[in-house]
Amino acid sequence: MTLEERLERMEAMLLVLVERQTMREWYTTHEFARAVGKAEFTIREYCRLGRLRAEKRQNGRGAYSQWVLCHSELERYQRNGLLPCRKTCLIATATV
Repeated sequence: MTLEERLERMEAMLLVLVERQTMREWYTTHEFARAVGKAEFTIREYCRLGRLRAEKRQNGRGAYSQWVLCHSELERYQRNGLLPCRKTCLIATATV
């Protein structure tokens, strides 16, 4: 392995470490899912059911908004897990 290849490899590893340590104010469902080891669909469903505190934001893709989650919600989820299921959540699962 040449010196240049080793430097490129170290640079790539540093970028991964910096990305892990970077604290963001808001996360997309994809970023949140990657941080907690879940599928993006699962995180979107938790947002829809109120199991995670999230907001809908315009993302520049037409009429459809996307869920975003704040950093404090990521920390809360990592400490305490999901929020309790709301009544509408219980009704929705009862009809399935």
